[in-house]
Amino acid sequence: MIFAFKIGFLEVTWVDLVDIGLVAILLYQIYKLIRGSIAVKIFLGILALYLVYLIVRAAQMELLTTILGQFMGVGVLAMIILFQPEIRKFLLLIGRSTDLNRDSIFKSLANWRNEHHDDFDVHELIEAAKTLKATRTGALIVFSRDIELKFYTETGDPLDAKVSKKLLLSIFNKNSPLHDGAIIIYKGRIKAARCVLPVSENDHLPSTFGLRHRSAMGMSEITDTLVLAISEETGRLILARNGKYLRGLKLKQAEQKILEYLHNEEPKNWEEIPDETEPVEQEIKAH
Repeated sequence: MIFAFKIGFLEVTWVDLVDIGLVAILLYQIYKLIRGSIAVKIFLGILALYLVYLIVRAAQMELLTTILGQFMGVGVLAMIILFQPEIRKFLLLIGRSTDLNRDSIFKSLANWRNEHHDDFDVHELIEAAKTLKATRTGALIVFSRDIELKFYTETGDPLDAKVSKKLLLSIFNKNSPLHDGAIIIYKGRIKAARCVLPVSENDHLPSTFGLRHRSAMGMSEITDTLVLAISEETGRLILARNGKYLRGLKLKQAEQKILEYLHNEEPKNWEEIPDETEPVEQEIKAH
C-alpha cells in the first residue's frame, strides 16, 4: 500500500484520498438534488446524527452508542420512506445520463420514436397558446416523448384525440368541465385532460408562480417531460423541463423548444431556477 502522508497515528493512502473525494462529490450531488426543498433539512439532520454516532462510538460511550446504533439500524428504511420523491428523481437523472439510445445499435429505434411526431402539428398548439395568452386563459400542457404516463392520465378523463386549436380552446375554456388540470400529449395525441400533476416543493421558485406553474415544475422534476403553462392572471407562458424553466419566451421560441424536445435534440439555453430577487420577466435570446 502506497502512503500519501501521515497525520499523527493515522496513515493516509491515495486510496483514502480518492475515497474521501468520491464521498464529497456524492454528498454535493445529493445536496444539489434536494436543495430548495424541506428534504435538505431532514438530510442535514440525519447526517449530523450519524456524525454524532461515529464520535460516541469512537469515544466508546456504550450507552449512547447503543441508543444511536438502534436508530441507525432502521436508518436506511427511514430514509427510503422520507426521501422517496428525491430517490425517484435521483434514479431518473441516472437513467437520463445513459447514452444507450445514441449508439448505432439503437438508431433505428430513435428513428421509430421520431416518426410518431410527424403527424403532430405543433403550429396548431402554438396558435391555441396565442389565443389563450391573449384572453388570459390558464392552461397546462404536458408533452411526453417516450413514456405514456399512465399513472397521471388515469387521474383525468381519457380523450385520445388529435391535437387541434379548436379542441385545445374548448378544453381550456373557463366554462369547460375539463379546463381544471392538465392535458397530456403523447405520440401526437391528447391522451387525457383534467389530469392531476405533482406540485414542486422548491422554495426558490418566484413568488409570482401559482399552483399551475408549480405543477408544471413538479412534473418536470420527476418525469422526462416538457410542460407548458399559461398563467390565468397574467397570460405569461413558461416551459419547464428537468426542474428548470424558461419564461419571457416568444411563441416562435416556444415552438422551437417543443420541436427540440419532440425530436430528441439536446436542450439549449435552459436556465437554472433564479432566486426571487431576480426580475419577474426574463427575456430569452433567440438562437
